[in-house]
Amino acid sequence: MNEWEKVVITVGAGALAPDAATAECEEGFSTFVVSHRERARRLAWRLVGRDEAAAEDVAQDAFVKAYRGLKNFRGEASLETWFYRILVRQAQDYRRWRAVRDLWSRMWRDGAHHPSPESLGDPGLRRRLASALDHLSPRQREVFILVHLEGFTVQESAELLGKPTGTVKTHLHRALTTLREDLADLQELRGGSQP
Repeated sequence: MNEWEKVVITVGAGALAPDAATAECEEGFSTFVVSHRERARRLAWRLVGRDEAAAEDVAQDAFVKAYRGLKNFRGEASLETWFYRILVRQAQDYRRWRAVRDLWSRMWRDGAHHPSPESLGDPGLRRRLASALDHLSPRQREVFILVHLEGFTVQESAELLGKPTGTVKTHLHRALTTLREDLADLQELRGGSQP
């Protein structure tokens, strides 16, 4: 258990005087935010569909919810796992509401497409990869992003998603199978054979 987790548990248990607890908690939380800000934004960006503004909002909302919920943190999981579970749920909520907004917007707009800013690398390949990820189910996409793009273990991903490890492994296997099928022609172009 790191120092920040000890502070949170101590504050949650009410062991410090209110002013001392608040000051120590805010200082510890600031440290936590600084050390996890970039990873939180990157994970949110991937989970909400590569939308920079939405990712920033989701990450900030997750930090705010975590700060407000510190008194409820019981230390059953690591603080990092607890926070990233909040972030994943925020991203899920955002995607749900975005789907509703998009549906209503399409009913009232002509559906004009706004081009996204240019990214580094081969734009055609990036579109193919993004399209392949978009073909995954939401759960498969989340698990793939957590494990293969963010480097969480299967166990950590299961904790973040609140799912059994076997379920996460199943979603990951199905995601990899779908991606291999969708991107098989890229492997052939490289002159390799499929594994």
